[in-house]
Amino acid sequence: MGGKTRKELEKDLQNQELQFDLEEESKLNDYDAFVDEKDNSIHENIDTVMRKYDRESNTRVWVGKPKTVISVILAAFSLWCIYVTLFATFLEEIRLTSFMGMIILMGFLIYPAKKGTQKVNYMPWYDIVMMVVGSAAFFYFTFNAETIVNQGTRFEWYQIAIGVVGILALIEVTRRCVGMPILIVAGFFILYAMIYGLTNPDFFLRLRYFIRNLFYTKEGIFSTPVNVCSKYIVVFIIFGAFLERTGISNFFIELANCVAGRFAGGPAKVAVISSALCGMVSGSSVGNTVTTGSVTIPMMKKTGYDPEFAGAVEAASSTGGQIMPPIMGAAAFLMADFVGVPYSSIIGRAILPAILYFTGIFISVHLEAKRLNLSGIPKEKLPKMSHLLKKIYLLLPLVMLVVWVSGNYMTMQKAASYAIVLSIVVSLFDKENRITPHKVLDALVAGGKSTITVGAACGVAGIIAGTITMTGLANDLINAIVGIAGDKLIIALILTMLCCIVLGMGVPTTANYCIMAATTAPILIRMGVPTMAAHFFVFYFGIVADITPPVALAAYAGSAIAKSKPMKTAFNASKLAIAVFIVPYMFCYTPAMLLIDTTPLRVVQIAITAFIGVFAVASALEGYCFARMHMITRIVIAAGGLMLIHPALLTDVIGIAVVVAILVFNRVVEKKKYAATAV
Repeated sequence: MGGKTRKELEKDLQNQELQFDLEEESKLNDYDAFVDEKDNSIHENIDTVMRKYDRESNTRVWVGKPKTVISVILAAFSLWCIYVTLFATFLEEIRLTSFMGMIILMGFLIYPAKKGTQKVNYMPWYDIVMMVVGSAAFFYFTFNAETIVNQGTRFEWYQIAIGVVGILALIEVTRRCVGMPILIVAGFFILYAMIYGLTNPDFFLRLRYFIRNLFYTKEGIFSTPVNVCSKYIVVFIIFGAFLERTGISNFFIELANCVAGRFAGGPAKVAVISSALCGMVSGSSVGNTVTTGSVTIPMMKKTGYDPEFAGAVEAASSTGGQIMPPIMGAAAFLMADFVGVPYSSIIGRAILPAILYFTGIFISVHLEAKRLNLSGIPKEKLPKMSHLLKKIYLLLPLVMLVVWVSGNYMTMQKAASYAIVLSIVVSLFDKENRITPHKVLDALVAGGKSTITVGAACGVAGIIAGTITMTGLANDLINAIVGIAGDKLIIALILTMLCCIVLGMGVPTTANYCIMAATTAPILIRMGVPTMAAHFFVFYFGIVADITPPVALAAYAGSAIAKSKPMKTAFNASKLAIAVFIVPYMFCYTPAMLLIDTTPLRVVQIAITAFIGVFAVASALEGYCFARMHMITRIVIAAGGLMLIHPALLTDVIGIAVVVAILVFNRVVEKKKYAATAV
């Protein structure tokens, strides 16, 4: 015992235990600091990527009292929008002009003139002037709406000047929060109208007519896009903000891990499923890519996927979130208005094409995993399904929203408002994500801020649509493409696809669809394609511009997180999303895929052949199925898959026979190789 007494030994032991506890506490503190540092690094990376590829994330820095004031303005705007859509009975022009006036006001408050580091609590004098003058132009219309509506075509020059100021303010806000691509498109149409489209020889009379139509009627800025945005979309944006604060995004990621994480190449399959689910809520290809990609892309790279492939999977999946019912990036509401059908009809018809799209990506990542012999996530690292089932109530607001709208129990805006309340209620059962009064304010602020971008884009889309209408350019474009195509629908489809991809580059989902609906959908309708199928076709190809080079913003955002080559990532994303280049052709040739004039048996037949076709084309592009494929084999199986696009029975039979033959051949080759290796 070394001569020590019992008390001295007990004291030494206590000192040793205390020292051990201090060392362990130090280690834990170091670990916590490491985790915090890692989390901060991830968040900084997300913020950096978002600022680079998403104009909406490049905002002014407000702190203290100025931040409080601006937060109150944004929250009040959200509440005002909810009130107006539910209870307002005043003149529609008052609702539309006040909505756009607030968009201009908040746009200048939130978004600086250029990217880069921003001074804290700073707004230059010229921004203040533009904010006041620009929003005042719209509020002038608000407070004089009845007089302006009743004055017909008799407009004073000062009123035309106010209209010019309002349009310029809208263009500047759009440049700041959306970007240049949509303004380049709008600029082209405006120049066409002023130089060629309008025939009055007097320039000032042309200008007067042009401004009157765009600013003082419902054929320009205040046409369908802004009307639908202020009436429906804004409430669903606010609902999405509340839903995100219930922790549903993490729930979706964990659910995807439970479903697919353990299989070959699990993280990539998790990315596909989680991005599809989160995309319903986010409404932004770039935003979805960055938020879910910050989790899934590092997991994919660690599993063994190439960085270019990992970034492409996330970009393609996140872009697909825009076509995923029930929200569809808010474009579903616009489509319902343009086509003249209930919202429930749109989301019902969108289900099969959306499943085909994600099936194509899922097959590609599975084949890539098999080709590289990649494993899944270890079982012990996966979340427990029993734990997730306890949080299944988080889906209740989304489920009830679909039930209320699909069953025509109430209007869309009322259903979204009730869903907001339900989101708050279900959050009370989750201690970690409980929506407190502070989070309510935060959600209202986030909803108001997100509405700025959508509202501005819809306003410019209205300018484009109004210019096309007043000049008759849409009819000229239709006649030109129909003339080139003759009676060949495939030529019209290809030309329309190219127009959609070019016009849709860098344009947000809602504005994107508005432009396509005004310019390209009528082409296909003239060619005999059903109205619903034509609108779905142009919507799909407008969205795919987010991953199609050269302006593939979602793919570039994915490459920034994956630290991969941007252009190669974009080409990989386009290859993974091959279904979106095939499926729109399928529902133009076979409208039954959109449940148009069909029977359940016919839908089942189309679904089966479509899935086989997508599988065959995905296999050809991957160059692998059971075994590596020779180039000739890849061409043959791709041809077989493409034959399944045509609805004729003969092409279906030939296509299936070719695909089955190639698969059997590849299976036999693989077995022979395995047998030879075993010997």
